[in-house]
Amino acid sequence: MGVVDDYLELLDSQRESIFTLLDEITDDLLWKPPVPKEWSIGQLLNHNYLLFASTMPYVKLVWNYFHDRGERHRHRPYQTKINDVYREPRFPMWVGFLWKPHYSKRNPVPFDKLIKELRSLHADVRTFYEGKNEDILGNVFVYDPLFGRINLIVTLRIGIYHDQLHFDDIRKMVNKD
Repeated sequence: MGVVDDYLELLDSQRESIFTLLDEITDDLLWKPPVPKEWSIGQLLNHNYLLFASTMPYVKLVWNYFHDRGERHRHRPYQTKINDVYREPRFPMWVGFLWKPHYSKRNPVPFDKLIKELRSLHADVRTFYEGKNEDILGNVFVYDPLFGRINLIVTLRIGIYHDQLHFDDIRKMVNKD
């Protein structure tokens, strides 16, 4: 099993862990912000969905255009690990507004819909990454204004770190009540 398989397992396990924690959640708790001007649990789940949903088309486009370049350079070393950039004090947390949740207390959806959306999106992520040669994924790059030039393996890992950041927020919200 390679690093991409490990990352895909982590993507699934951390998502399912949060769904298990929220198994008995009420609609009130799902959509109630912990404090004014902060996102509710439902909004955090939708935000996580929106980040992955907006980046995957870009990842697929880059793959379609540049996987042959990755193939030619597959023997070059590549990065597979990155520190959790979301835990670094200098990380600009204010950029979250770019993926502002579509759902809220004023526009709620059932918890089951949030679950289905995230599972379906993560299944698409898995379908994209599974079976691809890591040596090629590691030599195909995207550009991100915050992270710079990053390969498709590191791109996946950053998305997983992002999900975990907000899953940790959700755990704190649930444990307060």
